[in-house]
Amino acid sequence: MNLAFIPSPSTGVIDLGPIPLRGYAFCIIIGVFVAVWFGNKRWIARGGRAGTVADIAVWAVPFGLVGGRLYHVITDYELYFGDGQNWVDAFKVWEGGLGIWGAIALGAVGAWIGCRRRGIPLPAWADALAPGIAFAQAIGRWGNWFNQELYGRKTDLPWGLKISEAPNRVAGTYHPTFLYESLWCVGVALLVIWADRRFRLGHGRAFALYVAAYCTGRTWIEYMRVDEAHHVLGLRLNVWTAFIVFALAVTYIVISARVRPGREEIVEPRDPDEDGDAGTATGATTDAEADATDEGTTDATKADLAKSDAAKADAPKSDRADSADAVTGAADEPETDGAARTAGTS
Repeated sequence: MNLAFIPSPSTGVIDLGPIPLRGYAFCIIIGVFVAVWFGNKRWIARGGRAGTVADIAVWAVPFGLVGGRLYHVITDYELYFGDGQNWVDAFKVWEGGLGIWGAIALGAVGAWIGCRRRGIPLPAWADALAPGIAFAQAIGRWGNWFNQELYGRKTDLPWGLKISEAPNRVAGTYHPTFLYESLWCVGVALLVIWADRRFRLGHGRAFALYVAAYCTGRTWIEYMRVDEAHHVLGLRLNVWTAFIVFALAVTYIVISARVRPGREEIVEPRDPDEDGDAGTATGATTDAEADATDEGTTDATKADLAKSDAAKADAPKSDRADSADAVTGAADEPETDGAARTAGTS
């Protein structure tokens, strides 16, 4: 008899009037919001625009949900298409069953579409979102606690998970593998944040580090689980998937660091509309300054002419007469020869 254990909720559904609030779906939704919120902060710190992460998540999240469900249904098809099973249950996502491998793979396709529409490099966006995804997984794993699923072998440890009797499970105290994975994902997120600051990871290497670190933990956590799963060469299918994905992630980190070292200087191009508005404002200012300069010049010219007229009016009569005689004399002087005329006109 265990004196200490982690209790399981008596139900995974809370009825808010006519609306059922399912714990599994609630954890997934909170995880998505945390990932987008934290990813947005990192994106802005990298020089991106606020709201871009959410705009691309509109594409990535639905694709990820479909991909996660497809992976689960394909790898556990007997739960939905076997004898006595109802294939309609394959669409009941709220009852649990999302494969992270499919969610990341197909979610990346949706993110690629969103990035293409915004002219943003997918690796840079993935780097910004990587820790947030790990935090989202840490939150989402608590949905398994609400559904009393995906637990490990029996244990008498004080932190054992109490599971109640049900058609598909036996009552007892088991390893809380959902909790192990949740804590591991928090550690992965902190690792990526530290490594990104320390080594200035770029071009998708922060995301690849998240993938490699997650796969490392998923390997031993998967080994502890006792739920039904397909085996290949004595190992659970998800263990082999973790091996393969880990190898791909590490290979990407090594090759990417050699081919494209450093970090992207610009992660998001400027908005042409903003540049146009700035240009218009600058042009308007320049025109205004030119008009002011012209007006100033005109006023100065008028003032000079007025001073000149006043000076002429005040000049002595003798000076004015001398000036008039000089002009008259020049006009009455006869031309001496053709050469003089030619020199005057050249």
